[in-house]
Amino acid sequence: MEPFPNLVNLMIDGRPVAVTEGTTILETALAAGIDIPRLCHHPRLRPMGGCRLCIVDVEGIRGLQTSCCLEAAEGMEVRTSTPEIRRLRKTTLELIIAEHRMACATCDTDGSCELQDAAYRLGVNESAHPPMQLEIRTPNYTSRDKAIAYDPSKCIRCGRCIRACDEIQGARVLTMAGRGAGSLVTTPFHDDPETTACETCGQCIDICPTGAMAARAGLRRGRKKDLQAVTTTCVYCGVGCQLILQADRKTNELVRVEASPEVPNHGSACVKGKFGLDFLGRSDRLSTPLIRKGGELQPAGWEEAIALVARRFSEIRSESGPDSLAVLSSAKTTNEDNYLMQKFARAVLGTNNVDHCARLCHASTVAGLARAFGSGAMTNSIHELRDAPVVFVIGSNTTECHPVIGSLLRQGARESGTRLIVADPRRISLAGDAEIHLQHRPGTDVALINGMIHVILEEALEDRRFITGRCDGFDRFRDSVSGFTPEIAAGITGVPADDIRRAARIYAGAQAASIVYSMGITQHACGTDNVLSLANLAMVTGNVGKLHSGVNPLRGQNNVQGACDMGALPDVFPGYQKAADPEVRRRFSEAWQAELSDETGLTVVEMMLAAEAGNVRGMYIMGENPMLSDPDVNHVASGLENLDFLVVQDIFLSETAELADVVLPAAAFAEREGTFTNTERRVQKIRRALDPPGEARPDWRIIAAISGAMGRTMDYRDVWSVTDEIAGLTPIYSGIIPSRLDGTGLQWPCPDREHPGTPILHGNGFARGQGLFHPVEFLPPRELPDSDFPFILTTGRMLQHWHTGTLTRRSRVLHHLEPDAFIEIHPHDARDAGVAEGDLLDVRSRRGRITVPARITDRVFSGCVFLTFHFRESPANALTIAALDPVARIPEFKACAVSIRPARPVRPGTSSE
Repeated sequence: MEPFPNLVNLMIDGRPVAVTEGTTILETALAAGIDIPRLCHHPRLRPMGGCRLCIVDVEGIRGLQTSCCLEAAEGMEVRTSTPEIRRLRKTTLELIIAEHRMACATCDTDGSCELQDAAYRLGVNESAHPPMQLEIRTPNYTSRDKAIAYDPSKCIRCGRCIRACDEIQGARVLTMAGRGAGSLVTTPFHDDPETTACETCGQCIDICPTGAMAARAGLRRGRKKDLQAVTTTCVYCGVGCQLILQADRKTNELVRVEASPEVPNHGSACVKGKFGLDFLGRSDRLSTPLIRKGGELQPAGWEEAIALVARRFSEIRSESGPDSLAVLSSAKTTNEDNYLMQKFARAVLGTNNVDHCARLCHASTVAGLARAFGSGAMTNSIHELRDAPVVFVIGSNTTECHPVIGSLLRQGARESGTRLIVADPRRISLAGDAEIHLQHRPGTDVALINGMIHVILEEALEDRRFITGRCDGFDRFRDSVSGFTPEIAAGITGVPADDIRRAARIYAGAQAASIVYSMGITQHACGTDNVLSLANLAMVTGNVGKLHSGVNPLRGQNNVQGACDMGALPDVFPGYQKAADPEVRRRFSEAWQAELSDETGLTVVEMMLAAEAGNVRGMYIMGENPMLSDPDVNHVASGLENLDFLVVQDIFLSETAELADVVLPAAAFAEREGTFTNTERRVQKIRRALDPPGEARPDWRIIAAISGAMGRTMDYRDVWSVTDEIAGLTPIYSGIIPSRLDGTGLQWPCPDREHPGTPILHGNGFARGQGLFHPVEFLPPRELPDSDFPFILTTGRMLQHWHTGTLTRRSRVLHHLEPDAFIEIHPHDARDAGVAEGDLLDVRSRRGRITVPARITDRVFSGCVFLTFHFRESPANALTIAALDPVARIPEFKACAVSIRPARPVRPGTSSE
């Protein structure tokens, strides 16, 4: 139990106040309802006392003090607003304004400017002093930047943007150049942001008090006071950042995006959340149903489209049985959409052939953690990572794939003393803040982890009390790693044995240690074994069920956790209730008034195989793009083209939608309501800020309409009626009802309407009772390099793009920052192949070939190449292998053998053979 904090008692403006030791006078006053003017201060930044507006008088201390820097002490008597203080504040603000061009009438921040508010409050007129003639650098460092604009004439030199870049984001890009009133914000040597470590997060914009920093994105101008602000959940990765969308409702346009101060992001966003939402206003959004006639997709009405879909699905089911149909749900749509999609598959079509892209990213997490712990989800909460004593990051390029969490880890390493261990085949950005970087060969994670566990047991660093009191299967597990020495692990992984020992000692020696992983662990034919190995590592050291510890998978898409929770999987109903369990089927059968199958359905990869073989004849795909996201896309194309009937429901005409017989236009996340569940199991609302284009509809309404046309009425008053039905049938969501989600959301399990949610899983015991150790044998990747294909290819994401690029490549800023694909190759390999930076390479595997420009870097080791999968012109998954994990049925995206040679001078993106 943590000790009670020490309290200090003091007087502020004659009022007695008690605060925790270490609280500043400014924080004390604000908590007591006394508002002290300030400009340089921000609650997320270390105080600097630069603007001098927050001065106070403290009895017994000579001179006025800056309240943001002075800590409260026992017996203090503080006055915050004496005549002398008010006079000095007014004089100070007049001097600040003399350096600032008061162009309020034409400024976008008019009505929400902190300087304007302070001037109004203190009665300061801009004409008190003649404007200073400042030497302003024009053009400045942002002049050519597509995202951020800096107007020096509005800058008050508070330094908040510089400190935010340093303290919050950890990029350390900005500085102050010049002296006195002539000092200006810039980069070292006035370099363009794109040539620096700038991550284009927009933190400098959101934290600027005056509007000197502004967005120069694809959104139009607009004053905040004229806009409608709607807080919603970001549509990109699984962090679940809360964003404030500023929309002009008269023109139905998104004007500005800000990061909300609420959890889980606390005022941070990434380049995609800040600048990547202009896809909402694109002219190529789907706005009317399309039906293929004469070989071409042509506009049609909703009535015709719904009738055609219902008729063809009914015909195929009647002719070939319900299992000749298959459904792909989506990690990009809401919980409510996914719930109805799996309900449609099971209760209307009559099949368990329902899956979604979690199969391609975290199916092994669900399978592995469920076996070890009884629950396949992140055990702890995001905010814990910043102050964890040790964080072991493996298979997660966190700063690019989950940037807000990545910045927390950087803050922890730089500010809180967190000891970072990073294991990754590439030297990712986070490796620069790590105490140790384990650069192992792709697909050797089990060997690395077993080697670490061997050290822990050999040196008696394990938590014996936790093992004997809360776990089963330890003896057999201990025997399985007894011979797996660091030297053996080193021979397999390429990591020096001493580094493996050191990493094991750091992890096991911590009071609490957290594991963070992502698809670098899961996307293997041995993905479930990888996850089980991490569970073993956590249990052997007792790092489960307590603060700052646990096993924490980071979900790749905005609602991949929720789609799994909702039962968009072939073997479980909502809440991971087994479809094979007769009692589970009985309850859902009664609720849905339908006979339900007990047969395990097909996974997404198996669906494509079945379609190619003619066993699946019809498919309904919502918000998925398997033509880019699935392994061996040549095989995917063959399967989809062999279908008798394909329906695709999306917001753009994706590569998959181009093959459809019917395309149904859906509303985007900012044009509707519902819930997403983020990576820490937090259920949060999305809210409508805009109207959908044309005739586009929310996904749940489209599903309900098709169901009705097939004779099964889904009569819901609104989307929140679906949320209530989910709570009634899903024990871990029982207390998650709409009225409880207006604040910061709730983390499941939340078993009743009084339950506060669960920030940390397994605190009083594992969901399965006892944690279960699993002996895990190292198995090499299914395809290793040889003389014909001498390189090992691994794939992943980049900061500026997301998933198949359907959204981000339509963003002006994101496309500008990274317009093309690239393949990373080590300088030694490039030299041996006669390749220079930017040269086109012909990359081949046993399944296909692409051409893609080379990026020469020592981020990869010799013999390994890295390719992003966002670009249709150079689809990485034309190369990857469809070898499957035997338990989770997840494909091996992260390791396959390829050859590389200079390409003939052809257009980038030559299609696969």
